Amino acid sequence: MNQSRPSADLRAASEGLATTLPALMVEASRLAANVAMGDHGRRRAGVGEDFWQYRQALPGDDLATVDWRRSGRSDTAYVREREWEAAHTVAIWSDSAKSMDYSGKRGVPSKGERANLLAMALSILLSKTGERIAFPATIAATPRSGEHQLQRVAQAISSIGEKRPEYGVVPEFGDIKAARSVFLSDFLGAGDQIFTPMKGIAERAGSGCLVQILDDTEETFPFDGRVVFESMGGALSFETHRAKSLREEYREQLAERCAALEDFARQVGWQYLKHHTSESPRAALLWLYMAIGTSR
Repeated sequence: MNQSRPSADLRAASEGLATTLPALMVEASRLAANVAMGDHGRRRAGVGEDFWQYRQALPGDDLATVDWRRSGRSDTAYVREREWEAAHTVAIWSDSAKSMDYSGKRGVPSKGERANLLAMALSILLSKTGERIAFPATIAATPRSGEHQLQRVAQAISSIGEKRPEYGVVPEFGDIKAARSVFLSDFLGAGDQIFTPMKGIAERAGSGCLVQILDDTEETFPFDGRVVFESMGGALSFETHRAKSLREEYREQLAERCAALEDFARQVGWQYLKHHTSESPRAALLWLYMAIGTSR
């Protein structure tokens, strides 16, 4: 994975993916397009920080909500409404652990590159429909929408430091009150660093989506003969002269982890998707966008 890639390159690639989504949604399902572009993306008035719109004052409105500068331009009193933020916050975690740097074949993106592309493209789509976006434990942790937040997201995704864990650790959400949460990872780390924090998030947050991103070779295990297996950070190393003999046991353990993720999602009312880096990112983005829109 190229850690020095400018955020502008990622943003440009994500823009290209995001702009093709409306046509893809129409082709896949008119109903999906209506859900994604209609109901869940509408802004609403309520308690929040960002200005939404002016409306004429009505009997019973608090005088403190009247915008006297705007009202002074006419004979009508206007109330300055702010956007309701509680159900418009989507928290996104794109795993940046070293394990996400893996790519089994030349020309196939790494798991981290695919996770970042989906996270950025999803952020662009959600921002265009008025959603607030938050990337926990990054400079984009404060829920916001708009172009400036997209720039923060791109910077957060591209600014990957050297001190990264071997496998992903679900970050603390802190004070983020997300109506929906999206997790993009291979989920191959220790269970207590994945399921335990996600359980805590599920107990106090809204709905969630788990997208497990894997390379094809991680599931097929095409290795044979003498092979030295090393973790992407080099902390773990194992040499065998009979790699093929490990295939069945390895695949069973991976299948158990995938099943555990799917079962966890079902128990807490979340949704789960397994996505391979050899597959088109459009399908995964469409699934995510629809899942967020229908998970209310």
